[in-house]
Amino acid sequence: MEEWDIYDIHRAKTDHVMQRGEAFEKGNYHLVVHACIFNQRNEMLIQKRQPFKEGWPNMWDVSAGGSALRNETSQQAMEREAREEIGLVLDLKNIRPQLTINFETGFDDFYLIEKEIDLQSLVLQKEEVQCVQWASMEEILQKIEENTFIPYYKSFIQLLFEAKGHMGCICQ
Repeated sequence: MEEWDIYDIHRAKTDHVMQRGEAFEKGNYHLVVHACIFNQRNEMLIQKRQPFKEGWPNMWDVSAGGSALRNETSQQAMEREAREEIGLVLDLKNIRPQLTINFETGFDDFYLIEKEIDLQSLVLQKEEVQCVQWASMEEILQKIEENTFIPYYKSFIQLLFEAKGHMGCICQ
């Protein structure tokens, strides 16, 4: 069973942990990470979740992501999630996330990465990912409209595409 560190409202790690699936107590937060990987054609690598995956089954999502495990930093969690989900090795040592979104029960760090990737070289985690593809901003917005992409705000997707060139996007 996954264990998560608990943070306070100021993102200070507490001495408490919780198991995935437990109800959050008021004032407890956890850390989530996402990578948005872009190519030189201004496309984002997106993944389609498995139909049996809990939470957003059969939906398209950004490149990779998930919850940080106990004792993981944001960078370590993102490196692990990318490796597990799509077989991509990232080096995020001393790299800060470009964006952090606060949500009801946590903090969601977003890493914006420019990297040319041959999709055939990726090894997809069968338990989580059906397939991957490159998609333009317009294609992602269309998928959101069609309810086939996790329902991010359209303006947030637009921000990710705009920010990648201006907010310290990582080139690997």
